[in-house]
Amino acid sequence: MDSREDFFGSLVFNDDVMKERLPKDVYKALRQTVDEGKDLDLAIANPVANAMKNWALEKGCTHYTHWFQPMTGITAEKHDAFISPAPGGKAIFEFSGKELIKGEPDASSFPSGGLRATFEARGYTAWDPTSNAFIKDGTLCIPTAFCSYSGEVLDKKTPLLRSMEAVAAEAKKILSLFGKKPERVITTVGPEQEYFLIDKKDYEKRRDLIYTGRTLIGARSPKGQELEDHYFGALRTRVSEYMQDLDMELWKLGVYAKTSHNEAAPCQHELAPVYTTTNIAVDNNQLTMEIMKKTAERHGFACLLHEKPFEGINGSGKHNNWSLSTEDANLLEPGDNPKDNAQFLLFLVAVIKGVDEYQDLLRVSAASAGNDHRLGAHEAPPAIVSIFLGDELTGILDALAEGHSAPGRTKEKMQLGVHVLPAIPKDTTDRNRTSPFAFTGNKFEFRMLGSSFSVAEPNTVLNTVVAKELKGFYERLKDAEDFNKAVSDLVKETYINHRRIVFNGNNYSAEWVEEARRRGLMNLPTSPDAFDTLCSPKNIALFSEFGIYSSVELHSRYEILNDEYSKTIHIEALTLIDMINQEILPACMDYSSEIATGICRKRGALPGMRLEAEEARLGELEGLITALYNANKELERTVAEASSEHGSALAHYSSDKIIPQMNEVRKYSDSLELLCSEKHWPIPTYGKMLFYV
Repeated sequence: MDSREDFFGSLVFNDDVMKERLPKDVYKALRQTVDEGKDLDLAIANPVANAMKNWALEKGCTHYTHWFQPMTGITAEKHDAFISPAPGGKAIFEFSGKELIKGEPDASSFPSGGLRATFEARGYTAWDPTSNAFIKDGTLCIPTAFCSYSGEVLDKKTPLLRSMEAVAAEAKKILSLFGKKPERVITTVGPEQEYFLIDKKDYEKRRDLIYTGRTLIGARSPKGQELEDHYFGALRTRVSEYMQDLDMELWKLGVYAKTSHNEAAPCQHELAPVYTTTNIAVDNNQLTMEIMKKTAERHGFACLLHEKPFEGINGSGKHNNWSLSTEDANLLEPGDNPKDNAQFLLFLVAVIKGVDEYQDLLRVSAASAGNDHRLGAHEAPPAIVSIFLGDELTGILDALAEGHSAPGRTKEKMQLGVHVLPAIPKDTTDRNRTSPFAFTGNKFEFRMLGSSFSVAEPNTVLNTVVAKELKGFYERLKDAEDFNKAVSDLVKETYINHRRIVFNGNNYSAEWVEEARRRGLMNLPTSPDAFDTLCSPKNIALFSEFGIYSSVELHSRYEILNDEYSKTIHIEALTLIDMINQEILPACMDYSSEIATGICRKRGALPGMRLEAEEARLGELEGLITALYNANKELERTVAEASSEHGSALAHYSSDKIIPQMNEVRKYSDSLELLCSEKHWPIPTYGKMLFYV
């Protein structure tokens, strides 16, 4: 490779490769499918497959896989060799258009929410030509959609693609009213990825991290993030080397990894990519999470993507930066004078209306057992959905609502008082890191997502609710006699009816919870609470209207979400029970016995010796050991009783009964950790894991 630019995307069957290797008519037909959304011409499949195979063989591949995103939240792949029998006991490498277009994984072994029984195993993967094929671990990976034999979708990619088409179609109709006819309207996403790196040797000694991704027990370290000295701090040498290696691996796969830095908590870091088309951003983020973990192993790290791997410090989120664009303009760009930019204001209030009317869906899209530990804690937004617009846009909309002239935009320069420093242009509004859904210049940043999430479902929701509002706006405006007045009236009316969702203050405050209640906003504190709203008539109607999910498909997702939540808590509870029984209690009992033996020996050597410290410590230990033993037994009983529950009832039982009992066990275990000697404590502590050399 001649340069870093040539290095980028070297493992991707991208546009340059296709242009070079495909016949001109095949390349043109494929580009029309990708760029204009035209039906895929199946006649081009064979030449595309042959070109892919030859390119992959030159790169050292021997196998291919249909790479898809089932409802597990991770990716799936089944590897097939290019090899085929040839006369004379030989073999040739072949790859047909049929093999490119369709694969047949087992549909009953993936989550289906009851759509597929064990004996109904057939499923199909279908080539998604809008996402480039790539090479990973010496295998040609072909991005695909995944559906059951009966046609229901079983993946996260298909609904996303449907939603992208829906919002594009409705946005084009709105733009036509403004005299514009773009060839394409796309949603773009840039998912900022937070993660923790800890020493792999420590990770391997913690079965809670291995089984669940988070520490189920662990007392506070003497130092946490109080000094705020980690955020944007100088990188450890090991971490810097890891980040450089990670960038190189991602660049080869065409992932626009752009920004890396330390996050607020010890051992916490962030990677931010350049924004790209939503379905490609989803694919890239799935790849990013996988490559993060693999690269970490080479550097002696374990990469933790759980939303709350450590108690008492920041959890990890994924900030989903979403926008809507044509081929040459961002539709959420306010311009120099947003108060006079009717098109921008119309799209803006469409988002405001959609978020207000479908708060529940946005909350569901950010709901999981892991994220329940994060939302509302250390620099994470609460479980209440609201929108931050900033002073300027709020002032403009308030002025329109109240019927007086809106303020204009002014660009200030910040003078820093040092002659050699430049005057810095000051943005017209501040940022609000506490907001779950914040306007940040020309995009919305959805900050509720957990770090391990696929960003497919949140963006499916965003695309669909905005499509719904744009469709209603078009019906309202299409026959307007005075279009400009009709737009102004619609913007004003929409904002007045939905301004309750706009909040520019501190979302972390207790006062906001009460204020949100007064405004009538939804507060769904746990994931099971959120799941219960998914299949409401309103939401079924929304997804059915745009063909995103059928009622059956939506109900299957409801079952999957509840099942995944309950199983996650069940695994955590069993892991905690085992750790207490097999590691913590024996270690503490050994330490207690050692103290008791020491007391006896000292008394035997010098009768009447005052041993107040030893006796006091022994008493503390025995009291906590007994309390921990009893609490762990109670957790065992609570878990056993869960067998009588199912579905939503089991998810609520897990949230309301099992988690509080797990917290009770943790309380006693963490207290014992602070008393137990270092040599007796059987697992790495927070201090050791978070402050490695």
